[in-house]
Amino acid sequence: MARLTLNRKHFIRLHQVQPGHAGIIVCTVAPDFASQAARIHAAIESAADLQGLLIRVNRPSK
Repeated sequence: MARLTLNRKHFIRLHQVQPGHAGIIVCTVAPDFASQAARIHAAIESAADLQGLLIRVNRPSK
């Protein structure tokens, strides 16, 4: 089962050290939860299999 986290620094490092994981989705903190959820959904939906993937979901720049 993939992990979704706001703890980007540590999980990006974990991905580098242990790439055989179930999938990691790292996100920036965003105050608009609905838009963030839509971005996360779009990122996950585009991947057929999350195994070993690091997916970054960043909030849009202003």
